Amino acid sequence: DILFERHEDIIQRLCLDAPALMPVLLDGLIWRSRVTENGQRRVNYYLKHLLVDSHGDFAKSTEWITDNADPKLVIHPVICMVT
Repeated sequence: DILFERHEDIIQRLCLDAPALMPVLLDGLIWRSRVTENGQRRVNYYLKHLLVDSHGDFAKSTEWITDNADPKLVIHPVICMVT
């Protein structure tokens, strides 16, 4: 929360200046349980700041990722969940 509150355009900045760090950021938005039950593992996706900005409007992160035109980034599990 703090990162996205301080830097609302972090997705845009990383897409433009450091695209290699985008998968690292997106991986950090996933929590996977270390415990499995019946061969399945619980997963939490933290998507709030990718969907809604601080003003309650639709966030531009999807637009920035689309403008980046990186097919590897578009198939990331977090982006697939958002879109």
